[in-house]
Amino acid sequence: MARRAKVIRFPGRGAPDRREPRLDERPLVEVRRCRDQGEALVVKSLLESEGIASVLRSHLVHSVHPFTVGDQGEVVVLVPDADAPRARIVLARISPGPSFP
Repeated sequence: MARRAKVIRFPGRGAPDRREPRLDERPLVEVRRCRDQGEALVVKSLLESEGIASVLRSHLVHSVHPFTVGDQGEVVVLVPDADAPRARIVLARISPGPSFP
């Protein structure tokens, strides 16, 4: 009987490449906790406008549970470890301070 399929082998492990590690390969550090997804998206946009890649993490799927009570909908903003000091400086500029009359 004639062979009908071709077996494609996975490439073996070669020498490690010298490319820049992707965001999902670098250690991530928490820089801010937001009360809801809306605030987290604004913070993510601000960081990305400064050239800092960021990832949002939450315990809820906001598309399934759009309404939350208290800290249930908390979203954590994560950035690469090397960018964390710069991200904290950017976020410190927007932190609400005391209001003066």
